[in-house]
Amino acid sequence: MFRYLLEFSYIGTGFRGIQKTIIKSDPSFVDLKSVQGCLDVALQVFRPVNEIQTVISSRTDAGVHALHSTLHVDLQRADVSPYVEETITGVLNRTLYKQGLPIRLINTRIVPDTFHCRYSALGRTYLYRIAVAKNGIKDLDTQNKHFESFIPVEELDRCHFLHKAPFDVERMRQASRMFVGRHDFRTFKSQDRQKSASRDHPMFTVRRIDEINIKPGRSACTGVNAKLAEELYDYWDIEVKGKSFLYKQVRRIVGSLIALATDRINEKCIYEMLTIPSKHNWDPRLQIAPAYGLYLARVHYNEEDLRVNNK
Repeated sequence: MFRYLLEFSYIGTGFRGIQKTIIKSDPSFVDLKSVQGCLDVALQVFRPVNEIQTVISSRTDAGVHALHSTLHVDLQRADVSPYVEETITGVLNRTLYKQGLPIRLINTRIVPDTFHCRYSALGRTYLYRIAVAKNGIKDLDTQNKHFESFIPVEELDRCHFLHKAPFDVERMRQASRMFVGRHDFRTFKSQDRQKSASRDHPMFTVRRIDEINIKPGRSACTGVNAKLAEELYDYWDIEVKGKSFLYKQVRRIVGSLIALATDRINEKCIYEMLTIPSKHNWDPRLQIAPAYGLYLARVHYNEEDLRVNNK
């Protein structure tokens, strides 16, 4: 039996998330609303003699996308020989394409039996994309103002568009430095997935953020929309890098930074949420950044951990 690392990307709009749902009372249940479930079914085309059990490296929620995610799976052929890595990539992409699924294999490689796509990961980089109207709407209380604004069709459910003025990106950059380092991010964790009280203990909620970089982004538009988008919006990419993250932590951090840049909160508010960690300390003026602007950009590994000894 050989272990394979699958690197893939996907558009998460139509999925409930990457992780499949398992119903113990119904072992035959197949979760086709999850990315993992769809990959499980696609892998059946190889007809391995063993049961397919995929292991994902990172969880993403409904609407979140991935430029680079990973899973590992053990596969055994009847003749015990390994599958050709390029063949796995090509056959899976063809199978997924035929099913109309927005999932694309990037690469497949044989890895050591000791490799684990989640526990062997050195870290993860997330990308959050925002587009800020150059001439923002000052009064958003007027009904339909958001819908009157031009949003390119290529960016629907791919980027978070902001129309409120003003927007201070330098203030956002300065404040982002507060999040870098080791902190108890209890305030920045959503509560509805892990309801156990023990999950709010610092041993579960302390995380380290290695970097937050805010830099100019660019539109995904083409043709006439590309010119119009450039005239109307400034694009910004927010990259957050760390070993692991809490549930909705990145989206809460981005939501806080956007609120600061649009002058809904001040730096003291962010400082207090970081230094007084509590699920009750989330400022009610804040909104969690929408899922559709978030991308898992990279899962990082040590190349030595991926290398099979005889290769």
